[in-house]
Amino acid sequence: MIYPLFAFGTSEIVVIVLIIVVLFGAKKIPELMRGVGKGVKEFKDAVNGNGIVEEKEDKEQKEE
Repeated sequence: MIYPLFAFGTSEIVVIVLIIVVLFGAKKIPELMRGVGKGVKEFKDAVNGNGIVEEKEDKEQKEE
């Protein structure tokens, strides 16, 4: 029988969340998630071609 690579159950997710809380502390988690969210947004923009094109246009306008 072949198991999926990332087949997490409820107990595994709870353990992972507890480890993250212990490592980073409850106060740092919102800041960490905010950074992850920004990274995902930038990645999506880059994949769609929006982020890279806009950055080049901004640089060209600043140079003029």
